[in-house]
Amino acid sequence: MTKTIFIASAEPHSGKSIIALGLVNMLLGKAQKIGYFKPIINEDQAGKKDVHIETIMSYFDLPINYEDTYAFKRPEALQRLENKGQGEMIDIIINKFKKLEENYDFTVVEGSDFLGEGIAFEFEANVGIAKNLSAPVIIVISGAGKTTAQIVNSALSIARSFENRDVQVLSIVANKVNPEQIEDVKELLTSQLSKDIILAIIPIDKGLQSPTMKEILDNLGGKLLFGEDSLSNKVDNFVTGAMQVPNFLNHIAENLLIVTPGDRGDIIICALQANLSTNYPKIAGIVLTAGTEPEEPIIRLIEGLQTTVPIISVKTGTFQTTTQVGAIQSKITPDNSKKIELAINTFEKYVDMQALEDKIVTFKPEGITPHMFQYQLTKWAKSQKKHIVLPEGNDDRILKAVARLISQEIVDLTLLGDPSKIAASIKRLGLNLDLSRIRIVNPADSEYYNDYVETLFELRKNKNVTLEMARDLMTDVSYFGTMMVYKGHADGMVSGAVHTTQHTIRPALQFLKTKPGVSVVSSVFFMCLPDRVSVFGDCAVNPNPTAEQLAEIAISSAESSKRFGIEPRIAMLSYSSGTSGEGEDVIKVRRATEIVKQKRPDLKVEGPIQYDAAVDSVVGSQKMPDSEVAGKASVLIFPDLNTGNNTYKAVQRETGALAIGPMLQGLNKPVNDLSRGCTVDDIFNTVIITAIQCQEN
Repeated sequence: MTKTIFIASAEPHSGKSIIALGLVNMLLGKAQKIGYFKPIINEDQAGKKDVHIETIMSYFDLPINYEDTYAFKRPEALQRLENKGQGEMIDIIINKFKKLEENYDFTVVEGSDFLGEGIAFEFEANVGIAKNLSAPVIIVISGAGKTTAQIVNSALSIARSFENRDVQVLSIVANKVNPEQIEDVKELLTSQLSKDIILAIIPIDKGLQSPTMKEILDNLGGKLLFGEDSLSNKVDNFVTGAMQVPNFLNHIAENLLIVTPGDRGDIIICALQANLSTNYPKIAGIVLTAGTEPEEPIIRLIEGLQTTVPIISVKTGTFQTTTQVGAIQSKITPDNSKKIELAINTFEKYVDMQALEDKIVTFKPEGITPHMFQYQLTKWAKSQKKHIVLPEGNDDRILKAVARLISQEIVDLTLLGDPSKIAASIKRLGLNLDLSRIRIVNPADSEYYNDYVETLFELRKNKNVTLEMARDLMTDVSYFGTMMVYKGHADGMVSGAVHTTQHTIRPALQFLKTKPGVSVVSSVFFMCLPDRVSVFGDCAVNPNPTAEQLAEIAISSAESSKRFGIEPRIAMLSYSSGTSGEGEDVIKVRRATEIVKQKRPDLKVEGPIQYDAAVDSVVGSQKMPDSEVAGKASVLIFPDLNTGNNTYKAVQRETGALAIGPMLQGLNKPVNDLSRGCTVDDIFNTVIITAIQCQEN
């Protein structure tokens, strides 16, 4: 049984960070606590932290002190090797690692980076560290600039070196391989490697190799003049702006960096104008060379633009600057979430995760953590891909979420709105979103518009809806989107980033209707707390439910809890616990609890009960010692909307918990409502849970 895995390489810039990010993300879906350890780091004497460790800790919010994640800074390791040898260094590494390992279910260890002085000792040191930690190894090699024979020989040689030292190799990852070499590399390695070794081949990806404008700025040591908000722009290629404007325009390409002297106002203005034009691709930024900056009228013109790109001034000449830009090796940094997500998606696409899980995840965690929950949600959603309609296609947050959802291939999507405006917004936001992979529909122009009008009229004519009224209503995106779901042209709908809750769910209540046996539509939030996931209901729909409605909300919430992998232990919340309190509100909760027990004797339910007694085992055992729920509640039912809505927001803000939802329950088909203050993450998660709901239908 292993609790550790070691990621190793034998050369710089191999792409270990892709494997580290993907591996930690995978393991967080299986274990409650994941540790991260790098025996030797690249932190310099000036105190700049190791970028790999910072990225992992920041993105996954790992509860580890930075000082606990490493044993030596690189200069310290070299000094110890010179003075006292490798043995003592490994002893210190083992001691430091064991202290960390005790607190975690699984620990990912990353080998050194082969940068700077002392690279001759590093491979041997990594083999020794892996062996002494009793850690199986994932080997990462780079295929950049190598022939097929060189890639194969490198993989076989490194694998044998570890195996000759009795270090088990779990997997070999050949990264940055040219697409035309992939099949040959795969065939040759498969025939020569042990059948127990998992082989993964990752093609070279410009999105991972291209530096950002922030990396350009940092590496050149330049001065940022404009565009601080766009420093995440990636640079796929660069060009020297030393020609006349008409000829220069022919060289503009997607994500282009323009290097030009600072006195070339014509090139600067031309580049910025082309960036705003729908006829030219989006550029990444501009570097002004030779220590010159634009003249005052040019500066004033740029300051008046609504949007611009990063413009950097450097003191070096144009030739030296372009040479430096060409030599930059892009890194995955904590502030570049796009590249982090791309790295994780790349790992999931090219590595046989199930085979890897079967080898390294040999323990069964209890309960479900937020990371486990989110990992499982994505896995469920991908298992049976569904089609979701998003009526608010013009909202920037929606478009950013769409880009993530499509890149991870989680759902099929339709956006409602003006196609040209949505396309312009996608370009303005710099989203890597292929329009051919989504549908964009303007309701009034839809081929289904007349059919939808007739259907709405037939469904609502007994409610005094005329044909003309139906035509007007069907131009409303909420009605059109809901009708798509009703007619089966979409499986579910998510809206509310711009519209009110009432506007979003009114059409669903009017003609989607509720499931048989359900009289009230309600909602739940999945509250991802630091150590568990709880279900909160109803925090979004019903202002003051009756006892009967409250019981129905509790039963629906328990069913939702089970559907999403959380064992339901229902707490019917009130301001008193058990029989200690009286009053109209307490009586309502007590009555609702009785109804739940009568209708569903199979469910564990307690009420009335206070929040602290429901979730704190010490308080719960004191107030209700014989309860199956007290101190262990997973489904918390609030007595009214005022209490529920304020409580979920208070918990979310004060604890930093992720609140996924609200998810509406009780409708015949899934329609979910967003908060108008929702984030991109909120939209992303709500679409996923909607897709999972659709699978039930």
